[in-house]
Amino acid sequence: MLKFIGKRLLQMIALFYGFIFILFSIMSAQPGGIQNQFVGNPNIPPEAKEILIAQLGLDQPWHVQLGHTFLNYTPYPRSWTPDAAPFMGVSWSQFPRPVGEIIGVALPRTAFLFLIAVLVAYVLGFRVGKIVAWKRGSVLEKGVMASSIILYTVFYPWFAILMLWLFASRFKWFPIGKFTTLNFDTRNPVVNSISQWSAKVAGVEPGRGWTTAPFEANEVFKVVLLSAIITITLWGAARLGVNQWVESDKLKKRYSRILLVLTFVGFSAFWLSNAKVEWALDIAYHTFVPILTLSLVSFGGTALLTRTTMLGSLGEDYILTARAKGVPDKVVRDKHAARNALLPVVTSLVLALSGVIGGGIVTETIFSWPGVGLVLLNAVTGKDIPLAIGGLAILAILSLVAHLIADVLYAFLDPRIRVQG
Repeated sequence: MLKFIGKRLLQMIALFYGFIFILFSIMSAQPGGIQNQFVGNPNIPPEAKEILIAQLGLDQPWHVQLGHTFLNYTPYPRSWTPDAAPFMGVSWSQFPRPVGEIIGVALPRTAFLFLIAVLVAYVLGFRVGKIVAWKRGSVLEKGVMASSIILYTVFYPWFAILMLWLFASRFKWFPIGKFTTLNFDTRNPVVNSISQWSAKVAGVEPGRGWTTAPFEANEVFKVVLLSAIITITLWGAARLGVNQWVESDKLKKRYSRILLVLTFVGFSAFWLSNAKVEWALDIAYHTFVPILTLSLVSFGGTALLTRTTMLGSLGEDYILTARAKGVPDKVVRDKHAARNALLPVVTSLVLALSGVIGGGIVTETIFSWPGVGLVLLNAVTGKDIPLAIGGLAILAILSLVAHLIADVLYAFLDPRIRVQG
């Protein structure tokens, strides 16, 4: 396994730099350039234009600019060459701000939105898909499949606008866009009451908005994201331990429920004692509609995939053998058929997590969510090559790592699969 992972890592490095080369070539071949926005202004003196061109590196040959781009993605200590650009380079449209800093600010917002939506959709989609596959031909299956097909094939931009109109404009339950509220007192009265209660519990002044917040929004995003990841990881590890060491199905179910309650209590206790709870609730209030929209669309595809795979597993010999031995239906469904159905779902989940940046462009534009998707869109349309390459490079890294994780998970989930060194 270690030899396999080592070979894959070398392949990933070669693929990554090949991707950077192709990406830089395509971006450079586009007509026009960002220099037109800076040096095309007649009010700028010729000397200043030359300085801007030199600062952006646009006076250098194509191969020299390509070499600098490769160096920007080489993780060597920048102290060796004081004049070297920071890691990932410098943005042209926000010069001299580093690309890594811009993406670092937007990435937690995108990760928070899409990770929650994808995980919720895949957990619910897998559970519903295996149930309807087991009850093939029932009214439940027909209803779920019809809904899933509609959600899976719907034109996403139209569906997102429809959800925004329904919840934000028609019923006015949630805000139209953005991710923060400047003044809590102007919000929905119910949510405002919750915010005041949470502020009282946390021991902070209630009713304040982000204009007077003692910290930036990204600090809250990072704490929310980190706490959610730690909570899910601990719960998942504990759940795997229960399944591994407890033999009785009845005890497994009981311990799993206890673990779920303890996880919820621990997560709630952490936030109720946190001074950022009021602002965290405000962010959650703004994310409800985009998370619901993303979850519904992803749920449809996951339910269809799970059902199809389950139906293929139900006709296998080992399923017939288990039924002939008198194994309970629920055990046959969950332990035998659902385990095989889990393999393609896990692969789809891992690859979906790697595509959160690319898929966020439409969502973040419609919901005015200032994440990596909007940064990437503005960089491409504004011909900011370093920033566009930086955003797409993050997407490439996530995709490469996701494929490696999927291969390793396959070896663990299916004992029939053996990794050849």
